[in-house]
Amino acid sequence: MGSRAKARWAAAAFGVTGLLCAVMGVVMIVMVPSIIKEQVLKNVRIDPSSLSFNMWKELPIPFYFSVYFFDVLNPNEILKGEKPQVQERGPYVYREFRHKSNITFNDNDTVSFLEYRSFHFQPDKSGGLESDYIVIPNIMVLGASVMMENKPTSLKLIMTLAFSTLGERAFMNRTVGEIMWGYEDPLVNLINKYFPGMFPFKGKFGLFAELNNSNSGLFTVFTGIKNISRIHLVDKWNGLSKVNYWHSDQCNMINGTSGQMWAPFMTPESSLEFYSPEACRSMKLIYKDSRVFEGIPTYRFVAPKTLFANGTVYPPNEGFCPCLQSGIQNVSTCSLNAPLFLSHPHFYNADPVLAEAVLGLHPNQEEHSLFLDLHPVTGIPMNCSVKLQLSLYIKAIRGIGQTGKIEPVVLPLLWFAESGTMEGETLQTFYTQLVLMPKILSYAQYVLLALGCVLLLIPVVHQLRSQGPKEAVSQPSLAAQPEQLPGPYTPLLQDSPSGQPASPKA
Repeated sequence: MGSRAKARWAAAAFGVTGLLCAVMGVVMIVMVPSIIKEQVLKNVRIDPSSLSFNMWKELPIPFYFSVYFFDVLNPNEILKGEKPQVQERGPYVYREFRHKSNITFNDNDTVSFLEYRSFHFQPDKSGGLESDYIVIPNIMVLGASVMMENKPTSLKLIMTLAFSTLGERAFMNRTVGEIMWGYEDPLVNLINKYFPGMFPFKGKFGLFAELNNSNSGLFTVFTGIKNISRIHLVDKWNGLSKVNYWHSDQCNMINGTSGQMWAPFMTPESSLEFYSPEACRSMKLIYKDSRVFEGIPTYRFVAPKTLFANGTVYPPNEGFCPCLQSGIQNVSTCSLNAPLFLSHPHFYNADPVLAEAVLGLHPNQEEHSLFLDLHPVTGIPMNCSVKLQLSLYIKAIRGIGQTGKIEPVVLPLLWFAESGTMEGETLQTFYTQLVLMPKILSYAQYVLLALGCVLLLIPVVHQLRSQGPKEAVSQPSLAAQPEQLPGPYTPLLQDSPSGQPASPKA
């Protein structure tokens, strides 16, 4: 076979290869998005065979619960009617462990579970020890006093006598550990003895005593196996499809997820909604901006300014009232009627009057706003920090001597942040399977298409070169012939025998 024939065969081979690459590239461009979508849907649903199931069942990432207390610096002056002054103490950091148990798959595409939590103190990450003493309002005294405001004077006098007998005062000096996980309170023991069932707790009283080694209620959520559009949405909580704490159907609705994962394929128009048993309500976060976390694209969601707004500022929140200033939510109906309020730390995003009423508060966005960074393709959080503050409304109640001359004020007790960041092997697995591989497939389709186009050009170029330019017609050289001049001048240019030009004749 001649060299020209070999070249033709080689060009044809390149052409066939190029055609195959181009076709594969086009097919991948058409098919890869649907393949990626199918894989994502398969791996995010609540199913033992999915990639995210173990992550959903038990948080594989370090999760921390950080508490900041407001240490009251002038309790005696507050009883005389002066403005409260507080100093932030902390953080007191606890490693939070969560795991789901009693997992039961139901016939209606839902799964029921109990999620248990436990907290372990982390001295190396904390700004103090659990043995630190903090001066805070005595919730049992000041909270009960506000609740008795409209009761008969005789009952108030009996309460004053009971407080005095038991040594109860308006403010107390307790350790962090006691405030968090419980302390013996003679008033609690007395009430449990003569009014059994009035309190949901026995023995010790602590702000977070009911959270440690306990669950947040029976959740039933959709798995997404049969209907992906409802994945992670709460169907029931403790058998209820709505609560009865509030004064409107909208506020009582249980909307969104259980607060750990959301539906895949989010857009900037998406919102994050979840039900919080601790807040006794559903909350909605809104999109802020796009970010990148450890090479993974994320959407940041934050709380809107209307989250804790009162009904005057934001009418849909009227069902959460009676309200005070905007920016704090009355949670007394789900906290034994104690005058407790939920808000952002330091009254961030609230009516400025609230922060101005207490010395030592400095609200700012960077430290006190909450956020969730989610991978929009899967709906799985990469980085989050949910921050909330608990405050107590206190005031002087006529007939109850322990309340002195306290001016009405919403006094912060503490604020806490629940934070978690995906890292280590879990992050690497997530990145490789759900970010890197789809990215490689996406690049490969265009590389194949470009390579195919280049290879298809080879036989075309070869064909053009093999034809070559047409041979030019041969023409006699003008330089080889003497120039011919017409008429009598021709003899003048002829050479003489001697090689010199001939002389003209006379």
